Amino acid sequence: MRRRRNGTSLLESALLVPLILLLLLGAIEFARLTITYYTLQKALYGMARYLGVQQAVNFCDDTDATVTAAKNLAVFGNSGGTGDPILPNLATDQIAIRIETVDTENEELTDCDCSSSGCDTTQGGRAPEFIAVSVTDGYPVTLRIPLLPTDPVILRPQVRVPFGGT
Repeated sequence: MRRRRNGTSLLESALLVPLILLLLLGAIEFARLTITYYTLQKALYGMARYLGVQQAVNFCDDTDATVTAAKNLAVFGNSGGTGDPILPNLATDQIAIRIETVDTENEELTDCDCSSSGCDTTQGGRAPEFIAVSVTDGYPVTLRIPLLPTDPVILRPQVRVPFGGT
């Protein structure tokens, strides 16, 4: 009788070990996805914060030196744009900057247009009140879980900070 019990335990272990390994690998991939999301969010926050304290930034010109330096800071970790990207396949052209202001009529955030009556400071416009930074089409992450084909998960963090430069 004891021999049958040992065989049953071996059979149960043989059935449960692959399931436990699959769950473990899934947890590891979920942790990798979470780390990637927070790394991307932190990079975007650093960029937005950098832009939020700079002076004389022309947000209406994508070639502005400060805007370029901020995008390099988010992607490469330095304003010069040298080295490897913080996250693989992340490029500066994937990052979008949106300037926002509070609409006084309905107290809602709206996009600030690039005009003299908007937020184009080179044409005499006012400074924006907030800077929102995001990844334009999202950042795809493919999960690698054996036996489970998955489509890439698209991460779409967005960061908004108040503008403090003048």
